[in-house]
Amino acid sequence: MYQIISDGSCDLPPELTKEKNIHVVPFYVSFDDTNYYKEIEEIGVRDFYQKMVDKSGEYPKSSMPSVQDYYDAFEPYVKEQIPIICICITEKFSGSYGSASGAREMIIDKYPDAQVTVINSEVDTVLQGLFVLEACRLRDGGYSYQESVERLLAIRSSGRIFFTVGNIEYLRHGGRIGKLAGIAGSTLGIKPLITLKEGEIFSSGLARTRKSSMKKVIDLLVRYVSETFRSCSEFLLCIGYGYDYGEAVSFKKMVLDRLAGFGVKEIELFQIGATIGVHTGPYPLGVGIIRRAAD
Repeated sequence: MYQIISDGSCDLPPELTKEKNIHVVPFYVSFDDTNYYKEIEEIGVRDFYQKMVDKSGEYPKSSMPSVQDYYDAFEPYVKEQIPIICICITEKFSGSYGSASGAREMIIDKYPDAQVTVINSEVDTVLQGLFVLEACRLRDGGYSYQESVERLLAIRSSGRIFFTVGNIEYLRHGGRIGKLAGIAGSTLGIKPLITLKEGEIFSSGLARTRKSSMKKVIDLLVRYVSETFRSCSEFLLCIGYGYDYGEAVSFKKMVLDRLAGFGVKEIELFQIGATIGVHTGPYPLGVGIIRRAAD
């Protein structure tokens, strides 16, 4: 048996992380560049989005867990000789993986026999959550520590998030807009379509209305499923949303209608947390998909 640890970008509900025995090392979020609060522990996700909605035009910031944060998370398990798999947000978005790797080196120096593997998931938010849940499924299914690591690394490149946002201003303010060729010069009314793959975000087109952007996100998903998988038994799927739960429910129905032919009957809804929400604004909406690591 081994312990699964993830940074707070995994965006799994606290009740689920408790049920699955996932130790989450939170990110920090600030609305004033001075006071930083641990996500979930000191500021709830709903409260975070409410502040964004109430204070339109203000741009919060997030800060990654420190080396000490990870060291404090690792050491109790290492003392009990429990191996650790730590899953971090894509290294291209944050230094969280670097912090965890630094903590691992400190742990190994003090506890030479410790087993600590730090994985750059190359994904983020709710898709990282699926990746973490798959790690739990491997652990609870009796796969060995090393086989679980190998299987997780093998599915990593299959991860995709297809999503849209309410407007591009948060992406622009957060410095992400330069990575999205074709969006930088767009007008405020345009809704961008964005794909995350291989740890980075890419522009996948534009839409003029929110409803049109939702439909086009689903088109991107259906195309990827058609080109990559033979049946729904081969992949995991979830929907990520921000402030508007009602919109997410409507979007879920649209996705299920389009994927009925692939045998998909249910999709989890997970709320996107502050780590990514500071860059997307209060209205991100999309779908994450990744290959299953085991039957």
